[in-house]
Amino acid sequence: MAVLGAGQVQELLVERTASRGLVGNIYMGKVARVLPGMQSAFVEIGLERAAFLHVADLFEHRRQAQERAPGEAGPRPIEAMLAEGQPLLVQVAKDPIGSKGARLSTQISLAGRMLVHLPQDGHIGVSQRIEDEAGRQQLRDRLKKLLPEDEKGGFILRTLAEGASDEDLRADIAYLRSLWRDIQSRSLGAAPAALLYQDLSLAQRVLRDMTTDGVKVVRVDSRENFQKLAAFAEAYMPALLAKLEHYTGERPLFELYNVEPEIEKALSRRVALKSGGTLVIDQTEAMTTIDVNTGGFIGSRTLDDTVFKTNLEAAQAIARQLRLRNLGGIIVVDFIDMGSAEHRVAVLEEFKRALARDRTRMTVSGFTTLGLVEVTRKRSRESLAHVLCEPCPVCGGRGELKTARTVCYEILREVLREARAFPAKELRVLAAQPVCDLFMEEESGALAMLTDFIGRPVSMQVETSYTQEQYDIVLM
Repeated sequence: MAVLGAGQVQELLVERTASRGLVGNIYMGKVARVLPGMQSAFVEIGLERAAFLHVADLFEHRRQAQERAPGEAGPRPIEAMLAEGQPLLVQVAKDPIGSKGARLSTQISLAGRMLVHLPQDGHIGVSQRIEDEAGRQQLRDRLKKLLPEDEKGGFILRTLAEGASDEDLRADIAYLRSLWRDIQSRSLGAAPAALLYQDLSLAQRVLRDMTTDGVKVVRVDSRENFQKLAAFAEAYMPALLAKLEHYTGERPLFELYNVEPEIEKALSRRVALKSGGTLVIDQTEAMTTIDVNTGGFIGSRTLDDTVFKTNLEAAQAIARQLRLRNLGGIIVVDFIDMGSAEHRVAVLEEFKRALARDRTRMTVSGFTTLGLVEVTRKRSRESLAHVLCEPCPVCGGRGELKTARTVCYEILREVLREARAFPAKELRVLAAQPVCDLFMEEESGALAMLTDFIGRPVSMQVETSYTQEQYDIVLM
């Protein structure tokens, strides 16, 4: 799925049928281990790795913390609330990312179009994106009038609720309450690791969460998907039917709107800016670093002016790249150093304005003493690169290979070890073409000296299937 705005791709989302995201899914889990030292537990929900549940994500723990009076003891530890083998209703809060298992919560939330239902909580909340305090209170009062007096669950009003009619809100309330009743009935007697509720598909989530008044059209190139979405819209969001359009043109839809090149750019380490500057984006396990360079941009006035203009353009480009690549966690941005405090303030404000378009929750700190800007972006799903790519089998994900000369010296040391350990008549080295070539040319002297030293012949054999770092030593 691609979101287009101002003639550019603004966001990309990918979901494969074989590996659908788990966020929002509800399972009847089984506690596998309780770890008092970490105040966490591992829960089996039918995945390859047990999922992780921290004490702070236990609804009971949150409730005790909220209701605690001043001077009272804190909430009970996790070992007092969970036991191994205990069945537990859990919801996935974060997909498995890298080597980490899924993150769970026992506070269930069910998202509708205008409301989020919190069945265990009586709280009425309003989305943080609705900033007007008077408007927030008005929405709360409207919703309270629509809820029955015996309503046990709570709700959060989403941004779409601002323009919704009372009838729309009632329909959302009825749908979410019915959904929760179905989940409860399925949970009775459910086997451990049973899936009780699966969140909507990507296409359906697009209609539910992203098709706002500002969206002109939703084009779908698959007849099957179009029919499913039309049926979904007719049942839950009839007003959106007019925006759905089945694309039947000959050119592929992503090619027509220049999406494919944007996907390629979003997988690249370097991003070119229109001015000639560049961004260098490196994604590590702990954080993502983004470096801004002037590149070929020389400006037309002073150095300060050149740096300022490059940083302003970079601020917009970085915000867009975060959405395209779905980068989350800690992000550190190294803008080009600016001597002017006024320029730093202007760049930071421009960066915050650009990030405000993001639907994902973010926090931005000011410039540190080293001139870096730190950003945190909520991460619930894998980044685009992790979905579309895998670590290089040649370099193992390092992004670099040992040089042929380095491998030559490794081989010389290994041959010496093998010769001392085993009484072979001859040693044969199997290696890649560049390594063998180096041994036959520039390093031939080193090989001859080693042969004399161990008193046994050493021969070379090219293995075309080997990568530059691979080699084997055969004892003859």
